[in-house]
Amino acid sequence: MSLTMGKTRSATGTRIALAIAATASLGGVGPAWSETHQFQMTIEEGEKEVAPGFKAKVWAYNGQVPGPLIRVEEGDTVEVELTNMTTLAHTIHWHGTYQTGTWRNDGVPDVTQQAVQPGDSFTYKFVADKPGSLWYHCHVNVPEHVGLRGMWGPMIVDPKEPVAIENEVTKEAILMFSGWNEDVAQTFGKGGHPTEKLSYFSINGQSFPNTQPLRVKEGDVLRLRLYATGIETAFHLHGHDMLVTHKDGLPLDSPFWADVVDINQGERYDVIVRMNNPGRWIAHDHIEHHVSNNGKAPGGAVMIVEYDSIEDDDWYVWKDKVYDPNFYYTQSLTEGSGLFNHKGFEAQKIKNDESKGRGRSRGRSESN
Repeated sequence: MSLTMGKTRSATGTRIALAIAATASLGGVGPAWSETHQFQMTIEEGEKEVAPGFKAKVWAYNGQVPGPLIRVEEGDTVEVELTNMTTLAHTIHWHGTYQTGTWRNDGVPDVTQQAVQPGDSFTYKFVADKPGSLWYHCHVNVPEHVGLRGMWGPMIVDPKEPVAIENEVTKEAILMFSGWNEDVAQTFGKGGHPTEKLSYFSINGQSFPNTQPLRVKEGDVLRLRLYATGIETAFHLHGHDMLVTHKDGLPLDSPFWADVVDINQGERYDVIVRMNNPGRWIAHDHIEHHVSNNGKAPGGAVMIVEYDSIEDDDWYVWKDKVYDPNFYYTQSLTEGSGLFNHKGFEAQKIKNDESKGRGRSRGRSESN
């Protein structure tokens, strides 16, 4: 049974040309041939268990942290109807998208739009005019909403012309790094100050040991899409060097090898690893306090890469762990275009007047 929820896929077969009128409505930009994807998204209030004994209140896109994966192709039109089911105002900023001719869809309150108030909806429509590892996040009070409340998710735009090594990839994973403040975790509207001390650190909204292994086989060509969504990160994979191929979605003119990749807040790097050294290998943020849970190590931004040929020892920290094969969106990344929710990322819902009687929205994708 699939571990994705609300999965949508684009229609297969020959693409149909967009009508000239549709292109004109987007400011005269966009390719003559593309698909249009129409999705519905909500923002919901919830509580997320980040680490054993630590929970945080979150504003969650489609009720989950990270938000759902959105995947389209370069030149496609994306239309997202956002409904705010929380008690405060929010938006979506499509980080990395150029918004050529569609600047009012950039998601910045009081600059490109008015923030979406509780109970209201807003529809974003734009052409996916930049390829690569992009993302989306709220642009209201970013230090709190993004830095502490989980308001972020991945957006992958497949390029029309991938570089050669991209065609060799056999497995992909998305890793989104963030931090949390125990002192304000239970109070919406607090936190996000420059002098604030973060006490928990996570990958895809979970701190070790609540993170998951990434399982591979010898011979895999693994692509890791690394996102520093809320904290700076120094990503280190034991036992392997990584070929850094893309920055902020675009291919590098001169890819380079590294065993530690430094990522500033908001940046993304794509790395490709040839899985040629069977074993169990830790991968972690090499900023030392980022591998602790409120000062207690090991914890934080840690995962383990497991080769399938290696048997678990009785003393292995994750022996008999309940395995979620889509924790890094690895399964969803094999499904083509669409919007992909994941049950494993869902936060526990919080009841409030705005959310009573309103159901979950799900994505759909159409060809025009």
